[in-house]
Amino acid sequence: MQKDFDSWNKRKQELDTHKINLFAHPREIWWCSLGINIGAETDGKNENFERAVIVMKVYNTETLFVLPVTTKQKNNKFHHKIVTEQKIGWVKLTQSRVISSKRLLRKVDVLSEKEFEMLKNIWKESI
Repeated sequence: MQKDFDSWNKRKQELDTHKINLFAHPREIWWCSLGINIGAETDGKNENFERAVIVMKVYNTETLFVLPVTTKQKNNKFHHKIVTEQKIGWVKLTQSRVISSKRLLRKVDVLSEKEFEMLKNIWKESI
């Protein structure tokens, strides 16, 4: 499949000019502009090149540590199933990344404290 890097580059330039007006917290699930990436790295979808991510750590108002989430069932050691009131998803344990809060689009859910602690422990074991 041919990737549209040019469209992503234009979108990325737009995102970079935005003022940071959203603040995320650990456990929150957000739609985020992850973009078009190289090889097996997780890509975003649609015109915003977006994907759901779970916020693992907030470093400051501009920088977060996140893990991408998929709704495609993935029962293996590289994914961890999470359940919220709204959906079931699988966190991509191998695709962690630090991002700018400028990439955040909209908050969609919050993981329970119990589920979040389980996810953190499983992620730590995976690295």
